[in-house]
Amino acid sequence: MRVMVTGGAGFIGSHVVDALAGIGATISVLDSLYTGSIENIQQRVNFYRGDLLDGEFVYQCVQKECPEVIIHHAARVSVPKSLVNPAEDAGTNIVGSVNLIEAARACRVRKVIYASSAAVYGSPDYLPVDENHPVKPLSGYGLSKHTVERYLELYNDLYGLDYTVLRYANVYGPRQDAQGEGGVVSIFFDCINRGVQPVIHGDGNQTRDFVHVSDIAAANLCAINKGGGNTLNISTASPVTINSLFEIIKAATGYGGDALYDSPRPGDIRDSWLDCARAASVLDWSARLALEQGIGETLKKF
Repeated sequence: MRVMVTGGAGFIGSHVVDALAGIGATISVLDSLYTGSIENIQQRVNFYRGDLLDGEFVYQCVQKECPEVIIHHAARVSVPKSLVNPAEDAGTNIVGSVNLIEAARACRVRKVIYASSAAVYGSPDYLPVDENHPVKPLSGYGLSKHTVERYLELYNDLYGLDYTVLRYANVYGPRQDAQGEGGVVSIFFDCINRGVQPVIHGDGNQTRDFVHVSDIAAANLCAINKGGGNTLNISTASPVTINSLFEIIKAATGYGGDALYDSPRPGDIRDSWLDCARAASVLDWSARLALEQGIGETLKKF
């Protein structure tokens, strides 16, 4: 099977590449290396460095590789930057994605698997958040993710291009960058490693849903032949407070200090966790690693 992974040199994309190699796929990677690193790619791939905004380049890559499936992870992922520079965010995340989807149509790709986000939901009306929850993004990033979801629906209706949308909860694991938009797990690890007191914004009782990147990669593999035309939450469906997360990381690392509490950040959602029953039914997938085990596995490779 021939599979193209956009953003395959990034945190999540590179783990998807590893999982694909494990099933013997022929893999190509398209990545601008804006945030990704070539060192993250530990498998043999056909690598193309370039920007999704270059529609002709994207088309030529897809035409040359003739993938059966495209797994689309390339994106600008900064919520704050999407508010400061919405045009740049929309350019890559929307226009770049449309270039890719159009190339997929023109080159008769069978399916596109799209990495979306819980950010499309905004502040929850109820918990856990299922796929029927109203979509009310609070940032340009969340809006851009939902816009691409709608383009995939359109191309399915007009041209029969199959797709599966995977809406991720908070992903953590090896290769996650603690700088910039790194998740709280990698930020805590990095602070402890550097001897810097970790900071918790707010009282720490806000809840999130943390899913290990290996489980995310497994969900992508399941979606290759399942879940056509579906939008699915990918999560553990288990809410965890930031205070509890910090205690788990303290126990794993042996850190003896306390966190520094700071003011809540503007726009932060108080509580968010996802219902993933549909993914269990449609993909026959569920998260394998409990948080304590996932933290331990991450620490081994930090």
